[in-house]
Amino acid sequence: MKTFLFQGDSITAIGRSEKSDDALGWGYVNFFAASIACRYPGEFKFLNRGICGNRSIDIYQRIKRDIINLKPDYMSILMGVNDLLHEYSRNDGISAKKYETIYSMMIEEIKDALPDIKIIVLEPFALEAPRCEWGSGTADFWDKMKYEIIQRGEIVKDIAKKFDLAFVPLRESFNELGRKNGNLVWTFDGIHPTPAGHKIIGEKLEKEFLKII
Repeated sequence: MKTFLFQGDSITAIGRSEKSDDALGWGYVNFFAASIACRYPGEFKFLNRGICGNRSIDIYQRIKRDIINLKPDYMSILMGVNDLLHEYSRNDGISAKKYETIYSMMIEEIKDALPDIKIIVLEPFALEAPRCEWGSGTADFWDKMKYEIIQRGEIVKDIAKKFDLAFVPLRESFNELGRKNGNLVWTFDGIHPTPAGHKIIGEKLEKEFLKII
């Protein structure tokens, strides 16, 4: 049986149990796992190790425990938006240059420890939206964030090319969906996807995964 590991922040973690690997949460992880499990019954084990509020440096800090020691055959990474949010709200974010350094170091260490692993990186994204019960929203700092999230996406895309990784583009897809139907159809607060938004991510992740399986 192959193992697929999901790594990230609250977008990945949403609703997952820290006590049982069977409870994957209700987000894109669950949509993806359900579809793959139906396509390949009994062939995959799924592990969700997303943690709410994590910045890239927090995920890197737990690389041994929550990535390498688990020895996944496949893994996906979605991180970066908290690097910006923590800067705006707490003056504790991660610069673009440091984000690129951390991301590259993480990939290098994972591939050194697990040379046969196949990694899929997802493009971070955000939409303009007001505060809601799920989060602080992005409207108050959108003029700055809309440019910085593009920069983070370009970094991830370049890393995918550098290390020959599968890349899942998300930002422009969500921008287009927001223009058509409104941003709140796809995210609660510009950051955290609605069920519909999570389904979009799951489908796009599955599309790239099926190319490398």
